[in-house]
Amino acid sequence: MKKHIWVYLIAIISGAMGVFAFSPFDYWGFAYIALLGLIFVVKTAEKRTALWGAFWWGLAFFTFGVNWLHVSIHHFGGTPLVVSYLLVVILSAYLALYPVLFAYLVRRFQVNSVAIYPVIWTFTEFLRGWIFTGFPWLQFGYSQIDSPFAHLAPLFGVTGVTFFVMWVSAIIFSIITALLHRPRKLNVALINVVLLVVVSSLSAYTSQINYVKQVKEKGLKVTLAQGNVEQNLKWDPDYLYKTLDIYHKLIARHLGKTDVIILPESALPVLENRIQPFFKGLQELAYQSGTEVIVGTVYQDEIQDKLFNSIVTLGNKTQSYSLDTANRYNKHHLVPFGEYVPLEMILRPLGNVFNLPMSAFQAGDEVQSPLQVKNQHFTAAICYEIILGEQLRQNMQKETDFILTVSNDAWFGDSIGPWQHLQMARMRALELGKPVIRATNTGISVFIDEQGKIVAQAPQFVETTLTYHISPTEGKTPYSVLGNLPIYALSLLLLLMRGFNVLIRRRLQANIDLSTN
Repeated sequence: MKKHIWVYLIAIISGAMGVFAFSPFDYWGFAYIALLGLIFVVKTAEKRTALWGAFWWGLAFFTFGVNWLHVSIHHFGGTPLVVSYLLVVILSAYLALYPVLFAYLVRRFQVNSVAIYPVIWTFTEFLRGWIFTGFPWLQFGYSQIDSPFAHLAPLFGVTGVTFFVMWVSAIIFSIITALLHRPRKLNVALINVVLLVVVSSLSAYTSQINYVKQVKEKGLKVTLAQGNVEQNLKWDPDYLYKTLDIYHKLIARHLGKTDVIILPESALPVLENRIQPFFKGLQELAYQSGTEVIVGTVYQDEIQDKLFNSIVTLGNKTQSYSLDTANRYNKHHLVPFGEYVPLEMILRPLGNVFNLPMSAFQAGDEVQSPLQVKNQHFTAAICYEIILGEQLRQNMQKETDFILTVSNDAWFGDSIGPWQHLQMARMRALELGKPVIRATNTGISVFIDEQGKIVAQAPQFVETTLTYHISPTEGKTPYSVLGNLPIYALSLLLLLMRGFNVLIRRRLQANIDLSTN
């Protein structure tokens, strides 16, 4: 077998193995194995093979990692199974271009410094999370939420933890290379071992720091209503009254017995404007019982003629419910094709895959005020938005007590997608030092504490409620204050140091050449 075939096999296997680092598998050590495989391919193969190897690594990683997308495309978009998988492969091929860019930059600039690998990787991951509105799914930092290195997240966020994973992988690769192929460079291996120990010690030290503390006297008894409405029935007009009955029953069971009841994203599959009697009746019940209700809705601003994926509160004693209430959150970061269709005049006529239910939303403001609930403040994120750490951080206010995220992962059935989504919600709690309350249609509905730990969880695919007494926190994590600035500043500093080092070497070599001539 030709050598490049072996390179491609290593790339494919190590790329696919990387997915096992994430939920629901949670073997966080596989993140380092996957990146070791990528670095091996990039550094040891000839240039053309290295670039193709990086592509195959990315294709395997993303095809396995986001294969759950085919569920919504096939089952709810009406696309044939083969075509749905083909679309996932096409998306994965696009995402694989970012590891290819990483490989190109490493080879183009002959990178050997272990500190520059994570700098380049951070740059390519930034592009992946930004171009075409971004798709920052499967960042390796998320896989470390249950590892000994999770405590780096309150300092540097998931971007910093991803930086760390690549850095450690590069260090390990350098140690192995020095030991196996360059016995005369054992000093390099020793230096890198020391560096690895220092970095690990830093993580261990930060694990002892408590940036925030719970304020138990401000705790709330919160109930999550998980309706478990099947996605193929959710938007069926004939099933509307059944859905209303399900949630009315779940709410009535807890009115007056809990502080807040939360329904998931677009819980009531009809325009909020069209069922005002239902909302106003629920407003009165909530007000009288002293239990406030938070509902994920589909709302139309009739003045602006805009459709929003929205969250609204009922029963608030200071802000009475109405369609134009200020105590509302409208989703800002919409999912391409799922919630809006780019170039829709061209794409919508092409087929059902471009005409999923409720795919004509408009974006709410980028920064919005927290929802006021029981005299406390909930910073909201709807579904996909919880994976956007910087957007959520920008929406955090001084008075924010909780992070609220509502979702409808029924789109992805019993695949690994909802578990990856939950893992990212856990990272937001750890980064920002705030409890996360997550209400979903079919699961996974959970309460997450400020350490990113799940403290209460409802079973998936069950019509149920989950009640927990959760306390807010006071204080700020370094990440909540500075965001990604420290890790970007560190990356710039490392690049400048590397450039300065190269410049000095070139000048020294030029002086030597002049003296010998």
